[in-house]
Amino acid sequence: MPKSHSSRNGSHLFTSESVSMGHPDKVADQISDAILDSLLRHDKYARCACETLVTTGLVVLSGEITVHNIKAEQALAQADQTARETIKSIGYDDPATGFDYRSCAVVRTLHSQSADISQGVTANKAKRKAQGAGDQGIMFGFACNETRALMPLPIQLAHRLVERLAEARESGQIKWLRPDGKSQVTIEYQNGKPYRLHTVVLSTQHTEEVIDPRTGNMSEKARKLLINRIIKPVVTAERAGLWHNRIRFHVNPTGRFVIGGPHGDTGLTGRKIIVDTYGGRGCHGGGAFSGKDPSKVDRSASYMARYVAKNIVAAKLATACEVQLSYAIGVAEPLSVLIDTEGTGVVDERKLAKAVRDVFPLTPGEIVDELNLLRPIYLATARHGHFGQKGPGFTWERTDKAAALRKACGL
Repeated sequence: MPKSHSSRNGSHLFTSESVSMGHPDKVADQISDAILDSLLRHDKYARCACETLVTTGLVVLSGEITVHNIKAEQALAQADQTARETIKSIGYDDPATGFDYRSCAVVRTLHSQSADISQGVTANKAKRKAQGAGDQGIMFGFACNETRALMPLPIQLAHRLVERLAEARESGQIKWLRPDGKSQVTIEYQNGKPYRLHTVVLSTQHTEEVIDPRTGNMSEKARKLLINRIIKPVVTAERAGLWHNRIRFHVNPTGRFVIGGPHGDTGLTGRKIIVDTYGGRGCHGGGAFSGKDPSKVDRSASYMARYVAKNIVAAKLATACEVQLSYAIGVAEPLSVLIDTEGTGVVDERKLAKAVRDVFPLTPGEIVDELNLLRPIYLATARHGHFGQKGPGFTWERTDKAAALRKACGL
């Protein structure tokens, strides 16, 4: 395993990035999850693996979808309208941006799920505990005590920066913002713990309004506005002591960012898997989330792994914890459960792994029931990170198993 933060002595820098809801890859993720939600509203057992491509004036919908009633079939038939409504909600409503919900073409290449795969997943629908995994794979979850959300500090700040950009744009507080954007945060660690905020990178699409005619680039006034209205409030809300006069800022470092969104770069579902998880902190099993119904353990077991890790840290059984789960297609029980507390645990990791198996339901069907995943909750997850957010849909962010875990560990 890679050397953990907790085991590092001295000083090191660690960086994580996030992207805005208008970033091309996130546009694709949101369309895929909006289509999934539209099906789950009418058919909670819908099978969906929807992939989306977006580029100048074009949306392509592809993948495997199976529904079981007329209303869900009608929702599927309106997938192109669902895509357009999603694009509108993101903010691409101006033909001048090169990507507009009214004028873009939507091409559909959707078909039903393979019967061979479906056999292993649905044969035991009446016996939820015995429901097999929709595919093989390894899934990771992570938590640490660096933030109130028990997320790593770099990715938590990066997510909140692009979230704040969206709020300022949608509220009209900063009228010249457009939907595309990225953030990047570098934290200096001392002996495995966050020490200071080192660098913030913030790039946001904008109108010509803030171009300095002398340079052809974003004006210095606009850059300072972003530092004061976007970056500083986010940083100080997380931890006031992080703000100091030596922070390095790179705000729209290329100079201008007028052309953006799918017109500036092609977007694909599932191309931001590190942004979606922990910003490079810990491991990743490789599976994307968006567009997949919860029978796909790439998604549901990753949510459960976060749930487990967060409860371990909330129970003060460790200050950092990574959980690995593995599954085989059509097999219900996980093949392995690994708990890595990076040397910060207060009980033996094998004992902790047994406690996890005793306290948490880990078959795919049990995960779906425990986390209440058969609901149209997924569009919200495709914006600003799947982990570390609040809201009724984010059931894997609860810490309600902490006491049971401590008891199972004999504490």
